[in-house]
Amino acid sequence: MPSRHADGHLYIDGAWRPSTSGRFADVEEKATGARIGRYALGDATDVDQAVAAARAAQPGWAALSAPERAGYLRRMAEHLQGRFEELVTLSMRETGGVRAKGEDEVSTTIRQLGISAVQATENAGEILPPYKAGKLSLSRVVPLGVLGIITPWNYPMNLAMRAVAPGLAFGNTIVLKPAELTPVIGGQVLAEAADHVGLPPGVLNVVTGDGPGAGWPLATHDGLDLIDFTGSRKVGLDIAASAAATLRPIRLELGGDNAFLVLADADVDLAASLAMVASLEFQGQTCISSSRHIVVRDVADEYIAAVTRRVEALRVGDPLSGEADLGPLISAAQRDRVHQTIVEPSIAMGAKLVAGGTYDGLFYRPTVLTGVTPDMPAFTEEIFGPVVPITVVDTEEEAVALTNGYPMLMNSVFTADLMRGMQVAERLQAGEVHVNDAHARHGAENQMPGFTRRQWIGVQRTPLDVPAWTADPAGRQ
Repeated sequence: MPSRHADGHLYIDGAWRPSTSGRFADVEEKATGARIGRYALGDATDVDQAVAAARAAQPGWAALSAPERAGYLRRMAEHLQGRFEELVTLSMRETGGVRAKGEDEVSTTIRQLGISAVQATENAGEILPPYKAGKLSLSRVVPLGVLGIITPWNYPMNLAMRAVAPGLAFGNTIVLKPAELTPVIGGQVLAEAADHVGLPPGVLNVVTGDGPGAGWPLATHDGLDLIDFTGSRKVGLDIAASAAATLRPIRLELGGDNAFLVLADADVDLAASLAMVASLEFQGQTCISSSRHIVVRDVADEYIAAVTRRVEALRVGDPLSGEADLGPLISAAQRDRVHQTIVEPSIAMGAKLVAGGTYDGLFYRPTVLTGVTPDMPAFTEEIFGPVVPITVVDTEEEAVALTNGYPMLMNSVFTADLMRGMQVAERLQAGEVHVNDAHARHGAENQMPGFTRRQWIGVQRTPLDVPAWTADPAGRQ
């Protein structure tokens, strides 16, 4: 990876600078362990400086017209588009994802900038029905102020841009702290784009570092008007508890123990193919991955066989080789968590290892567990790894009952009867449910604040054109 001025530097108030401590750490390619860059280890002092810069810049940024702000976003999108191939490769190296994942991440990031640029110029508010004759009531959109954004390592670029782009579009200024495992694609690259297009100093600030050193000082900073955090449930709960003490606004997207229901009349081949996407895309390291496969007994044997055939045919290796369906896990700590706290204890409690369960370095073989019961870690925990845990039930009612009662973001239901699928979907306590589909990504952006909850239900009417790597190996040419 070519050296850039971002390498080992923070981006604060429109300038590249070392951290106050002068400390930095290496960025490693996940598949090989090779050093591909470095990032500054920012601390509370750096966070203070970034928040102060954002606070000073916010009134001027908000005072710009919406078309002016939109113009900056469009130029950032053009800059990133011009680096598309470079950024896809960087995403593959820094996250360990295969090419399709890298292309999706970079494309979505660029698309989000374009969407936000349009949104900023579409509507500045609305005229409300007057509460009294002779009155005129107007509602207008105003910025919150300074946003603190803390992002995860699994889709670091587009999960950052999902908050950064609309935040900037509507006149907010930002302090971004990317995950320390992916500080380049998740932070430095965005700062480079802002710097390239001449975004006014202080409008976007990027402070890299670890969680205790930079993340927690940002999450608890009293100079923010909102903290936006995407990550683990445990850290989210800590942030929420801290914010409650001062009633500081927060926006959290946390993990979920998502379910994948296969009913007695399901198209088993379709369900098994999409199980690969639901549980194994990016090695299962997404908050929308399916951690529980709940299958009605009538089709259980057929489903287990179909899933196992597909899993055993998957190739695990270096994403840059072009011959891998799955890449490495993000870190040794994540590998050990999957293996030592989920897979091995579940087997010790009676689950059967049907496929996988082994690893070489960070390369973990996709794993199928059967006989999983609701008291096992493979059922109760968000796995965040390439594991398909299968629980067999006797009825649809039992499947629904076992699905609900856990934190969930996205579920799937497979059945030949679309109306039945819709009815089951409406009974599931998740923000997003798919019928005969998986991972369509209509999630958090569609949720409504306040006292109501929007549930998105997607129905796939005809067989999907699923990714080639999910196909039954017996049917491959």
